[in-house]
Amino acid sequence: MSKEASQDSRSITPVEAVEPLEVVDAEKNVTTSPYNGSGTVEDPFIVEFQQDDKSNPMNWGQFRKWFLTSIVTFSVFAVTFTSSAYSVSAEEIMTEFDISSTLFITGVSVFVLGFAIGPAVWGPLSELYGRQMPWIASHTAMVAFMAGSAGSPNIATLIVLRFLAGTFGGSPLVNSGGAIADLFPPAQRGLAMTIYCVAPFLGPILGPIVGGFATEYIGWRWVQGMCTIFIGVIGIIGVIFVPETYGPVLLQRKANALSKADGKVYISVLQKNQGKKQPSEVFGRALIRPWVLLFREPIVLIASLYMAIIYGTVYMFLGAMPIVYNELRGWSPGFGGLAFLGMMVGIIIGLGYAIWDNNGRYMKLDPSKRTAESRLPPAIAGAVALPIGMFAFAWTNYPSIHWAVSIVLSAPFGFGVVLVILPIVNYLIDSYTVYAASVLAAAAVFRSIMGAVFPLFTSQMYHNLGIHWATSIPAFLTLVCMPFPFFMYRYGAVVREKCKYAAEAAQIMKKMQGR
Repeated sequence: MSKEASQDSRSITPVEAVEPLEVVDAEKNVTTSPYNGSGTVEDPFIVEFQQDDKSNPMNWGQFRKWFLTSIVTFSVFAVTFTSSAYSVSAEEIMTEFDISSTLFITGVSVFVLGFAIGPAVWGPLSELYGRQMPWIASHTAMVAFMAGSAGSPNIATLIVLRFLAGTFGGSPLVNSGGAIADLFPPAQRGLAMTIYCVAPFLGPILGPIVGGFATEYIGWRWVQGMCTIFIGVIGIIGVIFVPETYGPVLLQRKANALSKADGKVYISVLQKNQGKKQPSEVFGRALIRPWVLLFREPIVLIASLYMAIIYGTVYMFLGAMPIVYNELRGWSPGFGGLAFLGMMVGIIIGLGYAIWDNNGRYMKLDPSKRTAESRLPPAIAGAVALPIGMFAFAWTNYPSIHWAVSIVLSAPFGFGVVLVILPIVNYLIDSYTVYAASVLAAAAVFRSIMGAVFPLFTSQMYHNLGIHWATSIPAFLTLVCMPFPFFMYRYGAVVREKCKYAAEAAQIMKKMQGR
Protein backbone atom coordinates (compact mmCIF):
# COMPACT_ATOMS: atom_id res chain seq x y z
CA MET A 1 0.00 0.00 0.00
CA SER A 2 1.30 3.45 -0.83
CA LYS A 3 2.21 5.90 1.87
CA GLU A 4 -0.64 8.21 0.81
CA ALA A 5 -3.24 5.44 0.94
CA SER A 6 -2.02 4.38 4.35
CA GLN A 7 -2.39 7.92 5.68
CA ASP A 8 -5.89 8.18 4.22
CA SER A 9 -7.00 4.99 5.93
CA ARG A 10 -5.86 6.32 9.27
CA SER A 11 -7.60 9.67 8.89
CA ILE A 12 -11.07 8.24 8.33
CA THR A 13 -13.36 8.98 11.28
CA PRO A 14 -15.43 6.04 12.57
CA VAL A 15 -19.01 6.56 13.58
CA GLU A 16 -21.28 4.67 15.91
CA ALA A 17 -23.01 2.60 13.25
CA VAL A 18 -23.41 -1.06 12.57
CA GLU A 19 -21.60 -0.76 9.24
CA PRO A 20 -17.90 -1.69 9.56
CA LEU A 21 -15.55 1.02 8.44
CA GLU A 22 -13.23 -0.32 5.79
CA VAL A 23 -10.86 1.03 3.15
CA VAL A 24 -10.13 -0.59 -0.19
CA ASP A 25 -6.48 -0.62 -1.27
CA ALA A 26 -6.73 -0.21 -5.06
CA GLU A 27 -3.21 -1.52 -5.71
CA LYS A 28 -3.79 -4.89 -3.99
CA ASN A 29 -7.61 -5.01 -4.26
CA VAL A 30 -7.93 -5.94 -0.57
CA THR A 31 -10.10 -4.48 2.16
CA THR A 32 -8.38 -3.09 5.24
CA SER A 33 -9.69 -1.70 8.51
CA PRO A 34 -8.71 1.57 10.23
CA TYR A 35 -8.22 -0.46 13.42
CA ASN A 36 -5.09 -2.39 14.34
CA GLY A 37 -5.42 -6.17 14.13
CA SER A 38 -6.57 -8.86 11.71
CA GLY A 39 -10.15 -9.42 12.87
CA THR A 40 -9.50 -12.95 14.15
CA VAL A 41 -9.91 -14.42 17.63
CA GLU A 42 -6.14 -14.53 18.01
CA ASP A 43 -5.62 -11.03 16.61
CA PRO A 44 -8.88 -9.03 16.90
CA PHE A 45 -9.36 -5.53 15.57
CA ILE A 46 -8.68 -3.03 18.40
CA VAL A 47 -11.41 -0.38 18.50
CA GLU A 48 -10.34 3.00 19.85
CA PHE A 49 -11.27 6.62 19.29
CA GLN A 50 -9.59 8.09 16.23
CA GLN A 51 -8.35 11.65 15.94
CA ASP A 52 -11.28 14.12 15.79
CA ASP A 53 -13.69 11.20 16.27
CA LYS A 54 -17.18 12.67 16.65
CA SER A 55 -18.28 9.65 18.68
CA ASN A 56 -15.77 10.65 21.36
CA PRO A 57 -17.61 12.89 23.88
CA MET A 58 -14.45 14.96 24.34
CA ASN A 59 -14.76 16.05 20.69
CA TRP A 60 -18.34 17.29 20.98
CA GLY A 61 -19.05 21.00 20.61
CA GLN A 62 -18.61 23.34 23.58
CA PHE A 63 -22.28 24.31 23.68
CA ARG A 64 -23.33 20.65 23.86
CA LYS A 65 -20.75 19.89 26.54
CA TRP A 66 -21.89 22.77 28.74
CA PHE A 67 -25.55 21.97 28.18
CA LEU A 68 -24.96 18.40 29.38
CA THR A 69 -22.81 19.66 32.27
CA SER A 70 -25.63 21.95 33.41
CA ILE A 71 -28.10 19.04 33.40
CA VAL A 72 -25.95 16.66 35.46
CA THR A 73 -25.00 19.49 37.85
CA PHE A 74 -28.65 20.43 38.35
CA SER A 75 -29.30 16.78 39.21
CA VAL A 76 -26.78 17.00 42.06
CA PHE A 77 -28.32 20.29 43.17
CA ALA A 78 -31.83 18.79 43.12
CA VAL A 79 -30.78 15.83 45.28
CA THR A 80 -28.96 17.91 47.90
CA PHE A 81 -31.76 20.51 47.85
CA THR A 82 -34.19 17.67 48.64
CA SER A 83 -32.01 16.48 51.50
CA SER A 84 -32.41 19.79 53.35
CA ALA A 85 -35.79 21.24 52.28
CA TYR A 86 -37.41 18.83 54.75
CA SER A 87 -35.51 20.36 57.70
CA VAL A 88 -37.71 23.45 58.05
CA SER A 89 -40.95 21.45 58.29
CA ALA A 90 -40.21 20.52 61.91
CA GLU A 91 -43.21 22.11 63.59
CA GLU A 92 -45.80 20.63 61.22
CA ILE A 93 -44.32 17.10 61.12
CA MET A 94 -43.63 16.93 64.87
CA THR A 95 -47.19 18.02 65.60
CA GLU A 96 -48.84 15.71 63.06
CA PHE A 97 -46.90 12.59 64.07
CA ASP A 98 -46.37 13.53 67.76
CA ILE A 99 -42.61 12.92 67.69
CA SER A 100 -39.48 14.44 69.23
CA SER A 101 -37.12 16.81 67.44
CA THR A 102 -34.45 14.09 67.36
CA LEU A 103 -36.72 11.66 65.56
CA PHE A 104 -37.77 14.40 63.16
CA ILE A 105 -34.19 15.33 62.21
CA THR A 106 -33.49 11.64 61.57
CA GLY A 107 -35.31 12.25 58.28
CA VAL A 108 -32.38 14.45 57.23
CA SER A 109 -29.74 12.07 58.59
CA VAL A 110 -31.00 8.95 56.83
CA PHE A 111 -31.24 10.80 53.51
CA VAL A 112 -27.59 11.90 53.76
CA LEU A 113 -26.58 8.46 55.02
CA GLY A 114 -27.94 7.08 51.75
CA PHE A 115 -25.29 9.16 49.94
CA ALA A 116 -22.61 7.03 51.62
CA ILE A 117 -23.80 3.99 49.70
CA GLY A 118 -23.28 5.73 46.37
CA PRO A 119 -19.57 5.08 45.82
CA ALA A 120 -19.96 1.37 46.65
CA VAL A 121 -22.93 0.76 44.34
CA TRP A 122 -23.36 3.47 41.73
CA GLY A 123 -19.68 3.87 40.90
CA PRO A 124 -19.20 0.20 39.93
CA LEU A 125 -22.53 0.10 38.07
CA SER A 126 -21.42 3.11 36.04
CA GLU A 127 -18.06 1.49 35.33
CA LEU A 128 -19.77 -1.67 34.09
CA TYR A 129 -22.80 -0.29 32.25
CA GLY A 130 -22.12 3.40 31.64
CA ARG A 131 -23.83 6.57 32.86
CA GLN A 132 -27.27 6.23 31.30
CA MET A 133 -28.55 3.13 33.08
CA PRO A 134 -27.81 4.43 36.61
CA TRP A 135 -29.34 7.81 35.63
CA ILE A 136 -32.64 6.27 34.54
CA ALA A 137 -32.83 3.82 37.44
CA SER A 138 -31.88 6.30 40.15
CA HIS A 139 -34.13 9.17 39.05
CA THR A 140 -37.09 6.84 38.56
CA ALA A 141 -36.60 5.39 42.04
CA MET A 142 -36.09 8.80 43.63
CA VAL A 143 -39.34 10.08 42.15
CA ALA A 144 -41.19 7.01 43.41
CA PHE A 145 -39.79 7.17 46.95
CA MET A 146 -40.15 10.95 47.30
CA ALA A 147 -43.73 10.78 46.03
CA GLY A 148 -44.35 8.08 48.64
CA SER A 149 -42.82 10.23 51.37
CA ALA A 150 -45.24 13.04 50.50
CA GLY A 151 -48.11 10.71 51.35
CA SER A 152 -46.51 9.01 54.38
CA PRO A 153 -49.11 8.02 56.99
CA ASN A 154 -46.54 7.84 59.82
CA ILE A 155 -42.99 8.85 60.69
CA ALA A 156 -41.57 5.34 60.17
CA THR A 157 -42.72 5.29 56.55
CA LEU A 158 -41.41 8.81 56.00
CA ILE A 159 -37.95 7.97 57.36
CA VAL A 160 -37.63 4.69 55.44
CA LEU A 161 -38.70 6.29 52.15
CA ARG A 162 -36.29 9.19 52.63
CA PHE A 163 -33.46 6.75 53.28
CA LEU A 164 -34.25 4.89 50.07
CA ALA A 165 -34.50 8.17 48.15
CA GLY A 166 -31.11 9.23 49.50
CA THR A 167 -29.58 5.87 48.56
CA PHE A 168 -30.65 6.28 44.95
CA GLY A 169 -29.71 9.97 45.18
CA GLY A 170 -26.12 8.86 45.65
CA SER A 171 -26.02 8.04 41.94
CA PRO A 172 -25.94 11.65 40.63
CA LEU A 173 -23.44 12.61 43.33
CA VAL A 174 -21.04 9.93 42.08
CA ASN A 175 -21.72 9.74 38.35
CA SER A 176 -22.31 13.39 37.45
CA GLY A 177 -18.66 14.16 38.14
CA GLY A 178 -17.72 11.16 36.02
CA ALA A 179 -19.86 12.45 33.16
CA ILE A 180 -18.07 15.81 33.29
CA ALA A 181 -14.73 13.97 33.21
CA ASP A 182 -16.01 12.12 30.11
CA LEU A 183 -16.73 15.41 28.34
CA PHE A 184 -13.70 17.55 29.12
CA PRO A 185 -9.97 16.74 28.99
CA PRO A 186 -8.13 17.60 32.25
CA ALA A 187 -6.79 20.95 30.98
CA GLN A 188 -10.37 22.17 30.23
CA ARG A 189 -12.13 20.59 33.20
CA GLY A 190 -11.39 23.16 35.90
CA LEU A 191 -14.40 25.49 35.53
CA ALA A 192 -16.91 22.66 34.99
CA MET A 193 -15.69 20.73 38.02
CA THR A 194 -15.65 23.90 40.13
CA ILE A 195 -19.32 24.58 39.41
CA TYR A 196 -20.20 20.90 39.87
CA CYS A 197 -18.43 20.71 43.25
CA VAL A 198 -20.37 23.72 44.58
CA ALA A 199 -23.77 22.10 43.91
CA PRO A 200 -23.59 19.67 46.91
CA PHE A 201 -23.15 22.68 49.23
CA LEU A 202 -25.45 25.21 47.58
CA GLY A 203 -28.31 22.69 47.52
CA PRO A 204 -28.47 22.16 51.30
CA ILE A 205 -28.33 25.93 51.86
CA LEU A 206 -31.10 26.83 49.40
CA GLY A 207 -33.33 23.94 50.47
CA PRO A 208 -34.45 25.56 53.75
CA ILE A 209 -34.98 28.95 52.09
CA VAL A 210 -37.48 27.57 49.58
CA GLY A 211 -38.78 24.82 51.87
CA GLY A 212 -39.53 27.27 54.65
CA PHE A 213 -42.02 29.32 52.66
CA ALA A 214 -43.44 26.21 51.01
CA THR A 215 -44.10 24.68 54.44
CA GLU A 216 -45.72 27.86 55.66
CA TYR A 217 -48.09 28.30 52.72
CA ILE A 218 -48.77 24.86 51.24
CA GLY A 219 -47.66 22.41 53.94
CA TRP A 220 -44.84 19.91 54.50
CA ARG A 221 -46.29 17.26 52.19
CA TRP A 222 -46.10 19.64 49.26
CA VAL A 223 -42.48 20.36 50.15
CA GLN A 224 -41.81 16.67 49.46
CA GLY A 225 -44.04 16.87 46.39
CA MET A 226 -42.16 19.90 45.10
CA CYS A 227 -38.87 18.03 45.47
CA THR A 228 -40.39 15.05 43.65
CA ILE A 229 -41.37 17.24 40.71
CA PHE A 230 -37.93 18.92 40.66
CA ILE A 231 -36.09 15.57 40.54
CA GLY A 232 -38.57 14.17 38.01
CA VAL A 233 -38.18 17.09 35.61
CA ILE A 234 -34.38 16.91 35.76
CA GLY A 235 -34.55 13.14 35.28
CA ILE A 236 -36.77 13.43 32.19
CA ILE A 237 -34.56 16.14 30.68
CA GLY A 238 -31.54 13.90 31.26
CA VAL A 239 -33.21 10.90 29.62
CA ILE A 240 -34.06 13.00 26.56
CA PHE A 241 -30.87 15.00 26.12
CA VAL A 242 -27.97 13.25 27.92
CA PRO A 243 -26.55 10.40 25.82
CA GLU A 244 -24.07 7.81 27.00
CA THR A 245 -20.74 9.55 27.68
CA TYR A 246 -18.56 6.87 29.28
CA GLY A 247 -15.75 6.15 26.82
CA PRO A 248 -15.10 2.45 27.62
CA VAL A 249 -18.81 1.61 27.24
CA LEU A 250 -19.05 3.54 23.95
CA LEU A 251 -16.04 1.69 22.55
CA GLN A 252 -17.40 -1.68 23.68
CA ARG A 253 -20.75 -0.95 22.03
CA LYS A 254 -18.97 0.05 18.84
CA ALA A 255 -16.87 -3.13 18.90
CA ASN A 256 -19.98 -5.28 19.39
CA ALA A 257 -21.83 -3.52 16.56
CA LEU A 258 -18.90 -3.94 14.16
CA SER A 259 -18.54 -7.63 15.08
CA LYS A 260 -22.22 -8.24 14.30
CA ALA A 261 -22.00 -6.29 11.05
CA ASP A 262 -19.22 -8.26 9.33
CA GLY A 263 -18.61 -11.31 11.49
CA LYS A 264 -15.04 -10.36 12.32
CA VAL A 265 -13.72 -10.01 15.86
CA TYR A 266 -13.50 -6.50 17.35
CA ILE A 267 -12.64 -5.62 20.95
CA SER A 268 -12.17 -2.25 22.65
CA VAL A 269 -8.69 -1.02 23.47
CA LEU A 270 -9.62 -1.07 27.17
CA GLN A 271 -10.59 -4.74 26.97
CA LYS A 272 -7.29 -5.54 25.27
CA ASN A 273 -5.21 -3.74 27.90
CA GLN A 274 -7.20 -4.61 31.02
CA GLY A 275 -9.26 -7.66 30.07
CA LYS A 276 -13.01 -7.91 30.33
CA LYS A 277 -14.30 -6.40 33.58
CA GLN A 278 -16.00 -8.82 35.91
CA PRO A 279 -18.71 -7.40 38.22
CA SER A 280 -17.21 -9.16 41.25
CA GLU A 281 -13.83 -7.57 40.58
CA VAL A 282 -15.25 -4.10 40.03
CA PHE A 283 -17.48 -4.19 43.14
CA GLY A 284 -14.68 -5.73 45.23
CA ARG A 285 -12.29 -2.95 44.28
CA ALA A 286 -14.95 -0.30 44.98
CA LEU A 287 -15.61 -1.74 48.43
CA ILE A 288 -12.03 -2.31 49.53
CA ARG A 289 -9.62 0.13 47.91
CA PRO A 290 -11.20 3.38 49.25
CA TRP A 291 -10.85 2.15 52.83
CA VAL A 292 -7.26 1.04 52.24
CA LEU A 293 -6.40 4.49 50.94
CA LEU A 294 -8.33 6.22 53.72
CA PHE A 295 -6.52 4.48 56.57
CA ARG A 296 -3.08 3.93 55.01
CA GLU A 297 -2.55 7.32 53.40
CA PRO A 298 -2.22 10.18 55.95
CA ILE A 299 -2.97 12.79 53.28
CA VAL A 300 -6.27 11.10 52.39
CA LEU A 301 -7.26 10.58 56.03
CA ILE A 302 -6.62 14.15 57.19
CA ALA A 303 -8.06 15.76 54.05
CA SER A 304 -11.18 13.56 54.24
CA LEU A 305 -11.60 14.32 57.95
CA TYR A 306 -11.33 18.05 57.30
CA MET A 307 -13.91 17.95 54.51
CA ALA A 308 -16.17 15.68 56.58
CA ILE A 309 -16.18 18.16 59.48
CA ILE A 310 -17.15 20.96 57.10
CA TYR A 311 -19.86 18.86 55.46
CA GLY A 312 -21.21 17.76 58.84
CA THR A 313 -21.29 21.37 60.02
CA VAL A 314 -23.32 22.42 56.96
CA TYR A 315 -25.94 19.81 57.86
CA MET A 316 -25.70 20.69 61.55
CA PHE A 317 -26.90 24.17 60.67
CA LEU A 318 -30.12 22.67 59.27
CA GLY A 319 -31.12 21.89 62.84
CA ALA A 320 -29.35 24.85 64.44
CA MET A 321 -30.87 27.71 62.45
CA PRO A 322 -34.49 26.93 63.45
CA ILE A 323 -33.40 26.95 67.11
CA VAL A 324 -31.52 30.24 66.82
CA TYR A 325 -34.12 32.11 64.77
CA ASN A 326 -37.46 30.27 64.95
CA GLU A 327 -37.42 29.25 68.63
CA LEU A 328 -35.56 32.16 70.19
CA ARG A 329 -36.71 34.96 67.91
CA GLY A 330 -40.17 33.62 67.02
CA TRP A 331 -39.62 33.63 63.26
CA SER A 332 -41.98 31.69 60.98
CA PRO A 333 -40.65 28.73 58.93
CA GLY A 334 -40.46 30.91 55.83
CA PHE A 335 -38.49 33.73 57.40
CA GLY A 336 -36.42 31.21 59.36
CA GLY A 337 -35.19 29.75 56.08
CA LEU A 338 -33.92 33.19 55.06
CA ALA A 339 -31.31 32.89 57.80
CA PHE A 340 -29.29 30.77 55.34
CA LEU A 341 -28.90 33.69 52.95
CA GLY A 342 -25.63 34.79 54.54
CA MET A 343 -24.03 31.40 53.92
CA MET A 344 -25.46 31.29 50.41
CA VAL A 345 -23.90 34.65 49.55
CA GLY A 346 -20.59 33.44 51.00
CA ILE A 347 -20.70 30.30 48.84
CA ILE A 348 -21.40 32.34 45.70
CA ILE A 349 -18.54 34.75 46.48
CA GLY A 350 -16.29 31.77 47.17
CA LEU A 351 -17.24 30.26 43.82
CA GLY A 352 -16.38 33.52 42.06
CA TYR A 353 -13.04 33.69 43.86
CA ALA A 354 -12.24 30.07 42.98
CA ILE A 355 -12.95 30.70 39.29
CA TRP A 356 -10.89 33.89 39.35
CA ASP A 357 -7.98 32.12 41.05
CA ASN A 358 -8.08 29.21 38.63
CA ASN A 359 -8.12 31.44 35.54
CA GLY A 360 -5.89 34.20 36.89
CA ARG A 361 -3.23 32.46 38.97
CA TYR A 362 -3.21 28.72 38.40
CA MET A 363 -3.59 28.73 34.60
CA LYS A 364 -0.79 31.31 34.27
CA LEU A 365 1.70 29.02 36.01
CA ASP A 366 4.23 27.32 33.78
CA PRO A 367 2.72 23.85 33.16
CA SER A 368 6.09 22.25 33.89
CA LYS A 369 6.14 23.93 37.31
CA ARG A 370 2.57 23.14 38.35
CA THR A 371 2.40 20.70 41.24
CA ALA A 372 -0.43 19.34 43.33
CA GLU A 373 0.48 21.96 45.93
CA SER A 374 -0.21 24.72 43.38
CA ARG A 375 -3.91 24.03 44.00
CA LEU A 376 -3.78 24.97 47.69
CA PRO A 377 -3.44 28.78 48.05
CA PRO A 378 -7.25 29.31 47.98
CA ALA A 379 -7.60 26.62 50.66
CA ILE A 380 -5.30 28.65 52.91
CA ALA A 381 -7.66 31.62 52.64
CA GLY A 382 -10.66 29.36 53.16
CA ALA A 383 -9.12 27.67 56.21
CA VAL A 384 -8.83 31.08 57.87
CA ALA A 385 -12.33 32.19 56.87
CA LEU A 386 -14.08 29.08 58.26
CA PRO A 387 -13.43 29.57 62.00
CA ILE A 388 -13.77 33.36 61.66
CA GLY A 389 -17.26 32.97 60.22
CA MET A 390 -18.32 30.35 62.74
CA PHE A 391 -17.05 32.17 65.84
CA ALA A 392 -18.51 35.43 64.57
CA PHE A 393 -21.89 33.78 64.07
CA ALA A 394 -21.68 31.98 67.43
CA TRP A 395 -21.18 35.11 69.50
CA THR A 396 -23.42 37.57 67.64
CA ASN A 397 -26.58 35.43 67.54
CA TYR A 398 -27.92 36.68 70.89
CA PRO A 399 -31.61 37.60 70.56
CA SER A 400 -30.66 41.03 71.90
CA ILE A 401 -28.39 41.68 68.89
CA HIS A 402 -30.00 42.57 65.57
CA TRP A 403 -30.56 39.48 63.44
CA ALA A 404 -28.75 40.92 60.43
CA VAL A 405 -25.41 40.91 62.25
CA SER A 406 -25.21 37.14 62.76
CA ILE A 407 -26.56 36.37 59.29
CA VAL A 408 -24.05 38.66 57.57
CA LEU A 409 -21.20 37.27 59.68
CA SER A 410 -22.10 33.71 58.66
CA ALA A 411 -21.02 34.55 55.09
CA PRO A 412 -17.30 33.86 55.76
CA PHE A 413 -18.27 30.30 56.66
CA GLY A 414 -19.90 29.79 53.24
CA PHE A 415 -16.91 31.45 51.60
CA GLY A 416 -14.54 29.12 53.46
CA VAL A 417 -16.56 26.00 52.61
CA VAL A 418 -15.99 26.49 48.89
CA LEU A 419 -12.38 27.59 49.15
CA VAL A 420 -11.37 24.64 51.31
CA ILE A 421 -13.34 21.87 49.59
CA LEU A 422 -12.56 22.68 45.94
CA PRO A 423 -8.76 23.00 46.24
CA ILE A 424 -8.49 19.93 48.47
CA VAL A 425 -10.52 17.83 46.02
CA ASN A 426 -8.27 18.98 43.18
CA TYR A 427 -5.21 18.40 45.35
CA LEU A 428 -6.25 14.79 45.99
CA ILE A 429 -6.91 14.25 42.27
CA ASP A 430 -3.50 15.63 41.31
CA SER A 431 -1.73 13.72 44.08
CA TYR A 432 -3.30 10.32 43.41
CA THR A 433 -4.14 10.53 39.65
CA VAL A 434 -4.74 6.85 38.77
CA TYR A 435 -6.14 6.20 42.27
CA ALA A 436 -8.17 9.44 42.35
CA ALA A 437 -11.56 7.72 41.94
CA SER A 438 -10.97 5.55 45.00
CA VAL A 439 -9.62 8.47 47.02
CA LEU A 440 -12.67 10.62 46.23
CA ALA A 441 -14.95 7.68 47.00
CA ALA A 442 -13.36 7.35 50.45
CA ALA A 443 -13.78 11.07 51.07
CA ALA A 444 -17.41 10.97 49.87
CA VAL A 445 -18.33 8.08 52.18
CA PHE A 446 -16.61 9.70 55.16
CA ARG A 447 -18.26 13.10 54.67
CA SER A 448 -21.70 11.55 54.10
CA ILE A 449 -21.45 9.65 57.37
CA MET A 450 -20.49 12.85 59.19
CA GLY A 451 -23.28 14.73 57.43
CA ALA A 452 -25.72 12.10 58.69
CA VAL A 453 -24.40 12.05 62.27
CA PHE A 454 -24.04 15.77 63.02
CA PRO A 455 -27.77 16.63 62.81
CA LEU A 456 -28.65 13.87 65.30
CA PHE A 457 -27.05 15.63 68.26
CA THR A 458 -27.64 19.22 67.13
CA SER A 459 -30.86 19.79 69.09
CA GLN A 460 -29.52 18.38 72.37
CA MET A 461 -26.22 20.22 71.98
CA TYR A 462 -27.85 23.58 71.30
CA HIS A 463 -30.38 23.21 74.11
CA ASN A 464 -27.87 21.93 76.67
CA LEU A 465 -24.81 24.06 75.83
CA GLY A 466 -26.60 27.12 74.49
CA ILE A 467 -26.47 28.51 70.99
CA HIS A 468 -23.08 30.20 71.48
CA TRP A 469 -20.95 27.32 72.75
CA ALA A 470 -22.78 24.77 70.62
CA THR A 471 -21.74 26.67 67.48
CA SER A 472 -18.24 27.15 68.86
CA ILE A 473 -17.53 23.40 69.09
CA PRO A 474 -17.39 22.77 65.32
CA ALA A 475 -15.63 26.14 65.02
CA PHE A 476 -12.85 24.80 67.25
CA LEU A 477 -12.69 21.66 65.07
CA THR A 478 -12.11 23.78 61.95
CA LEU A 479 -9.49 25.73 63.91
CA VAL A 480 -7.65 22.49 64.69
CA CYS A 481 -7.74 21.54 60.99
CA MET A 482 -6.66 24.98 59.80
CA PRO A 483 -2.90 24.22 59.59
CA PHE A 484 -3.46 21.38 57.07
CA PRO A 485 -3.44 23.46 53.83
CA PHE A 486 -0.56 25.61 55.16
CA PHE A 487 1.51 22.51 56.00
CA MET A 488 0.74 20.69 52.77
CA TYR A 489 1.50 23.75 50.65
CA ARG A 490 4.94 23.94 52.24
CA TYR A 491 5.81 20.26 52.73
CA GLY A 492 3.28 18.39 50.59
CA ALA A 493 5.78 17.25 47.94
CA VAL A 494 7.95 15.60 50.61
CA VAL A 495 4.96 14.00 52.32
CA ARG A 496 3.65 12.58 49.04
CA GLU A 497 6.97 10.89 48.37
CA LYS A 498 6.65 9.05 51.68
CA CYS A 499 3.04 7.93 51.06
CA LYS A 500 2.93 4.57 49.25
CA TYR A 501 0.03 5.13 46.89
CA ALA A 502 0.83 8.79 46.16
CA ALA A 503 4.39 7.81 45.23
CA GLU A 504 3.13 4.89 43.11
CA ALA A 505 0.69 7.17 41.28
CA ALA A 506 3.51 9.65 40.53
CA GLN A 507 5.69 6.87 39.09
CA ILE A 508 2.86 5.49 36.96
CA MET A 509 2.14 8.95 35.54
CA LYS A 510 5.83 9.44 34.68
CA LYS A 511 5.86 6.16 32.77
CA MET A 512 2.61 7.02 30.94
CA GLN A 513 4.07 10.38 29.90
CA GLY A 514 7.34 8.77 28.81
CA ARG A 515 9.49 10.49 31.39
